[in-house]
Amino acid sequence: MMASIKGVPICKACCATNNNHRHCYYYSKQIGLSESGSRNLLNLRVQNKWECRLGGVLTKTQTATTPVEENDKPSVDGNGETQITEARGFHRDLQSLPRPLSAIDLSSSLSDGSKVRVAYQGLPGAYSEAAALKAYPKCETVPCDEFEAVFKAVELWLVDKAVLPIENSVGGSIHRNYDLLLFHRLHIVGEVQLVVNHCLLGLPGVRKEELKRVLSHPQALDQCEMTLNKLGVTKVSTNDSAGAAQITAAERVRDTGAIASVRAAEIYGLDVLAERIQDDTDNITRFLILAREPIIPGSDRPHKTSIVFSLEEGPGVLFKALAVFALRNINLSKIESRPQRYRPLRIVDDSNKGSAKYFDYLFYVDFEASMAEPRAQYALAHLQEIAKFLRVLGCYPIDTTL
Repeated sequence: MMASIKGVPICKACCATNNNHRHCYYYSKQIGLSESGSRNLLNLRVQNKWECRLGGVLTKTQTATTPVEENDKPSVDGNGETQITEARGFHRDLQSLPRPLSAIDLSSSLSDGSKVRVAYQGLPGAYSEAAALKAYPKCETVPCDEFEAVFKAVELWLVDKAVLPIENSVGGSIHRNYDLLLFHRLHIVGEVQLVVNHCLLGLPGVRKEELKRVLSHPQALDQCEMTLNKLGVTKVSTNDSAGAAQITAAERVRDTGAIASVRAAEIYGLDVLAERIQDDTDNITRFLILAREPIIPGSDRPHKTSIVFSLEEGPGVLFKALAVFALRNINLSKIESRPQRYRPLRIVDDSNKGSAKYFDYLFYVDFEASMAEPRAQYALAHLQEIAKFLRVLGCYPIDTTL
């Protein structure tokens, strides 16, 4: 591919002093592009050159192969001629501009995350906070009252990312968050699988046999039903498990306990009366990591792609939609259907008497392939011919750690 050179007017110090912008040009020369196309865009090198001609006389030329740093300002020598030093780094304003995250950015953040602010629903000590700390061990966690507030925090640039529970191996899918994924324009950039360890907490010095009521999130109470029935306690629902621990610590009632995490016990000064009291020991919650910009999909490690689509009514339409993945040997790891909130019913014919009505559904699908793979691209192109609506929610590395 041949290199391209473009010239556009710019304003430099020399132009400002002479009030003449007609002879000041900025050249951007792109070199290093290969014939293989867009996949080699990462090999692109940009060579920038600006030239100022005052009265047709060239005064100074700069060729920069690295961006200009804020402190790299022109200096004046003894003869009054402008001297331009070599640039050394990115300008601060350029660093502040938003850009798509890359797979390298994600992997480096996963190992550090010291500068990342992550929003989650609940109070400190919630399982969502534990998932955020697993993804970004040194991040700053930001609690939010509701799931809607978590999305808003990212959209309003109050935080960098959000961690959102999407499904549990015992309780199933969290439908509210599926609906919010469609309503908001955030991108899935990762996932976290967290082993849930439900603990029975109480005030210091209290034995579990003394408890008469236990507070927690409704799902946690359901998952520990056998243990609670043996104790003969009254189950009281709260907004989240960490909130139950906070209430127990604040009320200081000896016969009141809570089901929450070990971290919640440490934060609110409670004793762990029993660990792993859930009925099913294999209790895992899957969380999604959301960001304002998508990551660049790679093929160096297993990836997952999440999509949502809708179909016209007809025989075998869903079969045809899912067949686009089977034809290309792409495994589907998740299928979830949700009714369309703004168009729940469809009337088949024009008659209002005795006409059949169908529910309009959206289908959420996770498939194990990267968008960088041709087979995934061909599958989605094929699906687009069948679906009346299609949106890619994100392509991200698969979390294989527990």
